[in-house]
Amino acid sequence: MADQATYAPDLDRVEQLARAALERLPAEFRAYLGDVVLRVEDFADDATLAQMGIEDPFELTGLYSGRPVGDKSSIDSGALPDMIHLYRRPILDEWAETGVSLEELVTHVLVHEVGHHFGLSDADMHALEDLVG
Repeated sequence: MADQATYAPDLDRVEQLARAALERLPAEFRAYLGDVVLRVEDFADDATLAQMGIEDPFELTGLYSGRPVGDKSSIDSGALPDMIHLYRRPILDEWAETGVSLEELVTHVLVHEVGHHFGLSDADMHALEDLVG
């Protein structure tokens, strides 16, 4: 049987790293993430890339789709659930290019998308990432 360490991390492994990063978030953040769906896919679909004006699918490592917590309303019925998408292949390319650990990179992308869910500034996202690190 081949050694798993010789293969690129699969979708399940990236999801495990992302879920572990979610568990390291402070409780006050985790409390508002229970209904957020985490999806790990190889790439964003063509419609998403077109909507964002991105031609190269390797340029998008993650995406938050939904309304930030502060913008939600009780009249928001029938809306799709908030989602955090992580895109494995672009993450793996960035991992290979930067030399940072895969866990650190997945955490970085995840925290950035969680930050969009909460409407955080870039500075706040970096502070949160330092906590989760």
